[in-house]
Amino acid sequence: MKKSFLMGVAALALFAGAANAADLKFKPGEEARFNWASYDEYKKSHADLKGQTLTIFGPWRGDDETLVLSMLAYFQDATGINVKYSSSENYEQQIVIDTQAGSPPDIAVLPQPGLLADLASKGFLVDLGDKPASWMKENYAAGDSWVKLGTYKGKDGGEHFYAFPYKADLKSLVWYSPENFEDAGYEVPKTMEELKALTEKIAADGGKPWCIGLGSGGATGWPATDWVEDMMLRTQKPEVYDQWVTDAIPFNDPAVIGAVEEFGWFAKNDKFVDGGAAAVASTDFRDSPKGMFASPPKCYMHRQASFIPSFFPEGTKLGQDADFFYLPPYASKPELGNPVLGAGTLVAITKDSPAARAFIDWLETPIAHEVWMAQSGFLTPFKKVNPDAYSNEPSKKMGEILTNATTFRFDGSDLMPGKIGAGAFWTGMVDYVGGKSAADVTADIQKAWEALK
Repeated sequence: MKKSFLMGVAALALFAGAANAADLKFKPGEEARFNWASYDEYKKSHADLKGQTLTIFGPWRGDDETLVLSMLAYFQDATGINVKYSSSENYEQQIVIDTQAGSPPDIAVLPQPGLLADLASKGFLVDLGDKPASWMKENYAAGDSWVKLGTYKGKDGGEHFYAFPYKADLKSLVWYSPENFEDAGYEVPKTMEELKALTEKIAADGGKPWCIGLGSGGATGWPATDWVEDMMLRTQKPEVYDQWVTDAIPFNDPAVIGAVEEFGWFAKNDKFVDGGAAAVASTDFRDSPKGMFASPPKCYMHRQASFIPSFFPEGTKLGQDADFFYLPPYASKPELGNPVLGAGTLVAITKDSPAARAFIDWLETPIAHEVWMAQSGFLTPFKKVNPDAYSNEPSKKMGEILTNATTFRFDGSDLMPGKIGAGAFWTGMVDYVGGKSAADVTADIQKAWEALK
């Protein structure tokens, strides 16, 4: 998983946190940006659960643990349920151990649909039923996409809705400096055709349109996979994307070759990239956006997910020194709508109980989203939340991109087998920017996939 490389690896650290209902971050009934009516309604309908215990095992540690506990405090206050949250640096392995040992938590929260699908196939997840799936189709933007993300084959061979997506990450973003754009007279493009025209215009003016870096230590190459995934969604129907990530079509299918070449249009042109195409693979992804802040700028745009401001120069103010726009679709392909590439966490029941079911109900309330939105690091496709609950304008703008999406697809390389998505795909993209053809690279990746069969 790509995020593991961003967070680093440390020794096993298991800890538990209790959600203290006395420490509610925002007092119920105050601040009109919160949907307190949803909170009061939920509280009335779940008043008979006092004294029960709910164990939740998830990926959030450090500052994120503090944030999730602040949300869980409202759930505990509304229900009287005693909530115990825990995590581990190696939570992916730990949840497998716990479920196989017959001692799972009540709720498991994981950012890997593939791992959840495997747990479901072995009978370790509880079917959430049709009601949450129907709710999601109606209330999440691109709701069918989110239901699909949480639907897997169970031990019985039938498909069921097992995992409730909650808390999203956004990848389809292009970062830029508003000051640089204003000084040069450039405008934010609304279509892929306009983005390519802008790229050519900047190059013609003597500048470098893009900063692109694929370096990431042992994970070098992964930023290019995000580019290719975004281009697949902008050139092909989402069903083709789904076929691709499951090997229902080969990796060297013309559709995939075309998406790789779309990435290459930007990355393999010396006039378009700071340092030239040769620098793409050797530049660390954490360093690559810094060229936007040089004087004069070494580049004008950088495509990367919502986390990248962590690597901007210290003191950079989002919305002023740096801003972003949605990586646009092709005007010539209106049937593809506004696709969004991203990731996120999914909530599953691993031990059924009234408290666990009540928690799934809780995630359907606006307040369960808004109290985290109002702090940091939380995006949601829930259409009924108040956008003004977001803690700042950049987060609100990202939230709007999510709620305007017509299609959402999870990071494709994270859905593929590890030896492909976190192996052959990464190295293949390095080979590609190094001069190898898209046809040859994709053929090599397909051979690696066939070797797994």
